[in-house]
Amino acid sequence: MEPSSSSLADKSAARPDGQASGSANWLDHYFGVTRRGSSLRTEFLAGIATFLAAMYIIVVNPAILSDAGIPFSAALSATVLISFMSSLAMGLYARNPILVAPGMGMNALFTYTLVQGAGLSWEVALGCVFWSGVLFATLAMFNVRKAIIEAIPPSLRYAITCGIGLFITFIGFKNAGFIVGSDATLVSLGNMDASMVTFFIGMMATAIMVILRFNGALILGIALTTLLASPMGRLWGGDVVVEWSGLAAWPDFSAVMQVDIWGALKVAYLPFIFVMLFTNFFDALSCFMALSESADLKDKDGNPRNLKRSMTVDAFASMIAAPLGTSAAQTFIESGAGVAQGGRTGLVAVTIAFLFLPFLFLSPLLSLVPGIATAPALVLVGLFMLAPISKIEWAKFDQAFPAFLAIILMPLTYSITLGIAFGFLSFVVIKIFTGRITDIKPAMWVSAALSVVMLVTTH
Repeated sequence: MEPSSSSLADKSAARPDGQASGSANWLDHYFGVTRRGSSLRTEFLAGIATFLAAMYIIVVNPAILSDAGIPFSAALSATVLISFMSSLAMGLYARNPILVAPGMGMNALFTYTLVQGAGLSWEVALGCVFWSGVLFATLAMFNVRKAIIEAIPPSLRYAITCGIGLFITFIGFKNAGFIVGSDATLVSLGNMDASMVTFFIGMMATAIMVILRFNGALILGIALTTLLASPMGRLWGGDVVVEWSGLAAWPDFSAVMQVDIWGALKVAYLPFIFVMLFTNFFDALSCFMALSESADLKDKDGNPRNLKRSMTVDAFASMIAAPLGTSAAQTFIESGAGVAQGGRTGLVAVTIAFLFLPFLFLSPLLSLVPGIATAPALVLVGLFMLAPISKIEWAKFDQAFPAFLAIILMPLTYSITLGIAFGFLSFVVIKIFTGRITDIKPAMWVSAALSVVMLVTTH
């Protein structure tokens, strides 16, 4: 394919006759850069934009997984590895400009519901991640997404995303000591100490940077809060003192292959596997659909481009994440940052993948980040995840009530699975007793049954 004259200007000046180099021409041909109306320069810049918007996961994911008992450095190495491998596959195989990395929501479900809530070891919880990935891969290969999509009402899909967002925000406030337990009122405002002041300054600074559309606002907020933590801690005392432990080290692979695959195959754990599958599947699908609409990444039939391949990559990324030692990987809506910069092809994802690699060796530097530094990012991520709340049909009470239960019960019960379970059960009960039993699709009956099993076996 001959590159256009407009794309040549962006590609390379290595050849005095103005022709693109062989490598640039190959990249253009393989990814269809010119055909998609983009250029190599635009694709590379779009990759950088997405990476800056999402690189907070390099620190935040290990911080959350360490609460489950996985060593921070091991979780960091796993985060970088799966982000590199899955984003590279998304670029080379699915050829879409989408980042795949350990997902917010999935890590919270892993740590605070499976490990801390249900009492699973982190090795068994990784086994649940693995089997949810196996089921996801099966669904992706057989292309049964349409039947599953039609079974779960849109209001519940939106509600689950919103509920997880509130749950993550609550975790952020708790980790910062901004919200603490209270015998009189269950929860209360924390003490005005160094941790709270540092967190509040970091949170407001991060919010302002997001409002002003700074590239990489969340990671800048983490860096700023980390820098504040040391002098504030030394001045006021407490546990926010940051200690230097070095710049770089070899990757920590101590969590690799620690997954307990067979230990996760218990009837009592099936609801957890299903919830992980459900959450990851719909997060991936909604992300692909949103990005395809915003950037016209569609095929001739109007469907998201290369959807089956993209879902397959997402599924296998979830399955591979467990043996590497992290919660499930999924598509990132932050990929919209690169799309907004004009990125249209898989070259964006390939660029993102290689930007992750250097952080494989920076665990000592990144371990400097205290919990209060990642807390502002958690609060803001929760806000971002609340966006679909406007799509819920609140005027239709039979749709609104199950959605409301799912949203509110996740933070109040400190469990994502309980919120989903009561959302599903209330939907089925309402349809039965209002004479609309035909609205309940087979997959929804299965979901409700698994919800009952989970409530009975774990509570």
